[in-house]
Amino acid sequence: MSRSSPTSERAFVLGFDGVPWRLIEQWSEEGELPNFAQLREDGASGSLESTTPATTPLAWPSIATGVWPDKHGLYGFQNLSSGYSHEMYTSQDVQQPTLWEQVSPAHVGNVPMSYPATEIDGSMVTGMMTPSTEREYTHPPELKDEIEARIPDYDISLDYPDYADRLDEFEVAVDDMLADRRELMQLQMDEAGEDWRLFFFVYTAPDRFQHLIWDMDRILDHYKKLDEILGEVMAYTDRHDADLYVVSDHGFGPIEELVYVNHFLERDGYLHREEDDGARGALASLGISRDRITDALERVGISEEMIVSTLPRALVDSVAEQIPGDHALYDVDYDRTVAFVHGAGCLYVNDTERFDSGVVDPNQIPAIKDELTDLFESVTDDDGQQKLTVSDGDELFPTDDGSPDLVVNGNGVYEARNALTGEPTGDTGTYAASHRSEGIVLCRGPSIEPGASLRGARVVDIAPTLLHGIGEPVPENADGRVLFDAFDEAATPASTKVERTGVSKGEGGEAVDDDFTDVEDRLKGLGYME
Repeated sequence: MSRSSPTSERAFVLGFDGVPWRLIEQWSEEGELPNFAQLREDGASGSLESTTPATTPLAWPSIATGVWPDKHGLYGFQNLSSGYSHEMYTSQDVQQPTLWEQVSPAHVGNVPMSYPATEIDGSMVTGMMTPSTEREYTHPPELKDEIEARIPDYDISLDYPDYADRLDEFEVAVDDMLADRRELMQLQMDEAGEDWRLFFFVYTAPDRFQHLIWDMDRILDHYKKLDEILGEVMAYTDRHDADLYVVSDHGFGPIEELVYVNHFLERDGYLHREEDDGARGALASLGISRDRITDALERVGISEEMIVSTLPRALVDSVAEQIPGDHALYDVDYDRTVAFVHGAGCLYVNDTERFDSGVVDPNQIPAIKDELTDLFESVTDDDGQQKLTVSDGDELFPTDDGSPDLVVNGNGVYEARNALTGEPTGDTGTYAASHRSEGIVLCRGPSIEPGASLRGARVVDIAPTLLHGIGEPVPENADGRVLFDAFDEAATPASTKVERTGVSKGEGGEAVDDDFTDVEDRLKGLGYME
């Protein structure tokens, strides 16, 4: 490639969700992924440390903003209210400006947590968390018509539970979805023409594939398709003299056992379930459960989706609380509960300031956190290995008083789950693998040093590095640093002081009143929700 320019005014972020560094390192060195190998030779590369927890709704906003969750505001797929109900996080909840709000014209495709589409100078097609293609998921709105004409079968995601016992068909379906995303990327490239400074496009297929299939031969076949896509983007960025950043939000690895974290809270008296008295007792005595009710309604043509979309959410929540089951939110008796885990391992002490039915004096929180840390760290296997890891929320999220008190996740082959069960652990069922903290970052372009190694890179470092690389200021409240090791000594960014701008934490937008039932089903199918 030509290196005549000392810097670039354009940047392209190519996201591959859930791709671990060790597989890219191994297969590029073995010659299985020639474009990744070329990218490593031409540019800078290394592992990329994710957020804690290492999950999509935290990590992609951190990549796009350069700040940790306590500043961008997302701690999972769902926001927990003071009344213990929850609603889906959307792009309206992101409290820090994203790259596409700082650099324009910009073209954004399939980025998780970007729904609803925002009005930007450029184009946007929203990704994960978009309820369906029947919604307004593009900007400008007429782009939706172009997608329908050019990609008639375009969809947001797959119905994963349908493929639980049909992995061969699942592999074909993922390939089809990947092909549609590829066509979407080409469509947006055509739309952009020469009028762009930022491209940000994400492929979530590898994450989805690996959750259900952890077989190296089949994963390599999938990665070869990613390698072909990478080759297309490398050629595109070369033609436009742009810097390329290839990133993943987290890594991946096999799992062997589910660990039910709320079980240990219940076992040791920190969490209490609702007793089956009153309406709940009457329903339970008749053998009526949440599953039986929804099955019966569907037989007469009333779906759960219809109920949620027709009735006010507060009413749905109220009714759901009366139906016995194993829901990790509705089946907790908060008047007697000291602590509970919600979302991706986010543990909350049920204190009187934060929650409507809180029972813990805020002064007691530090002592309770110490007790619970000891409790979870005592959960070990036969070899004495901890099944769970525990992180202090105050250390992870220092700027937000409303952040989780602790983050409890699975360790290695153990996957933490939140369901209320009588057993401490369970079989993984259809899930073959899950997230690890180590993702990938590979850079290439006019300002990038060939063959450079990146060490200690974190997801929050991508935005500051990209901005500085194309001559844009970095928000002064950014948590990330500029990865100067990535830049060629002769390039302008290597010898230029980082310019700062007064972008500050903003307020979330209006709540999005949409039916996210299909989204919830897809998340359950991937094991992200109970």
